[in-house]
Amino acid sequence: MSGTLYLCATPIGNLSDVSGRVLDTLRAVHLIACEDTRVSKKLLSHFDIHTPLTSYHHNNRYDKAKELLAQLKEGKDIALVTDAGTPAISDPGRELVALCHAEGVSVTSLPGPSALICALSLSGTDTRRFVFEGFLPPVRGAKKERRAVLQSLRREQRTIVLYEAPHHLLQTLKDLQETLGNRSIILCRELTKKFEEVKRMPLADAVAFYEAEEARGEFVLIIEPRSVGTAGAEDILTLAETGAQVPDGDLAKSVAEYVRASVALENDAAGTADAYAAVESHNGDLRIKDLSGEEIMQILLLQLDVPSHVAYYEAKGMDRKAAMKRTAEDRGVSKRDIYTTLYVPQTE
Repeated sequence: MSGTLYLCATPIGNLSDVSGRVLDTLRAVHLIACEDTRVSKKLLSHFDIHTPLTSYHHNNRYDKAKELLAQLKEGKDIALVTDAGTPAISDPGRELVALCHAEGVSVTSLPGPSALICALSLSGTDTRRFVFEGFLPPVRGAKKERRAVLQSLRREQRTIVLYEAPHHLLQTLKDLQETLGNRSIILCRELTKKFEEVKRMPLADAVAFYEAEEARGEFVLIIEPRSVGTAGAEDILTLAETGAQVPDGDLAKSVAEYVRASVALENDAAGTADAYAAVESHNGDLRIKDLSGEEIMQILLLQLDVPSHVAYYEAKGMDRKAAMKRTAEDRGVSKRDIYTTLYVPQTE
């Protein structure tokens, strides 16, 4: 008869947060698979647990999973732990769990500490709907993938949750500000530990703060959702300030009418998209009021000429280089194309 794989949640800082069930299981199993045996030994030593350890981490997750599966099939019970928190949540474990399910080996979870849930409960923001992205792809080695993930978050209307290490924090804050604008962010640091800290501020202020102060400890970043109504009105007014002219005709004309009606409400912060006139597109099956502020802006921006498109982002506080980069991303062209349009004389 096969053994059981136990997924044991361990403290994310305060050792007192470990459950009695987890401790009993760690004492009873034949083997404990650890992300880092040096880290796990501190926990086990504190609770006088002497079960044998073996390493199971990102770099050996495939080969070691097969080895652990073989032992489980021999009838051994194995506990899987990570350095902190719940296995397989932005930590090693997914491959082993999937292999056990495929081979009919029993898997059970012993729940407990989770930085994700802890931070959300502390944030005071909307937790009814959220998206968890874990750690963003690294700047080095996965720049395009990182950019793609960030771009996918631009239209996200749910609360966004990320993990970040202190030495990458500042760059991530800068990338978030450039991509999402000056949304409000909650920075949760050293959760459950002595120096636990929760800061709430606009992204621009967070960038300025950590340019002046060295980041310390592990972070959970929570970016507040962007409301459909107020976000749309804010961007619409920014666009209006640039003096850009949206050409009439088809969908652009319908959206432009919606924009003009929105601006007429003078950016009433209590208003929502439902308060605006319902304008239908040229094909009669798209109601503009059902679009988010981001979606409306994307439709409008793509109707502008390149100089007006760049001017919009400059009006939002970007420098010329960043505005050109964002414009290129919006239009699906290279930065060289934008540069050529702006600076190279066009010949007949």
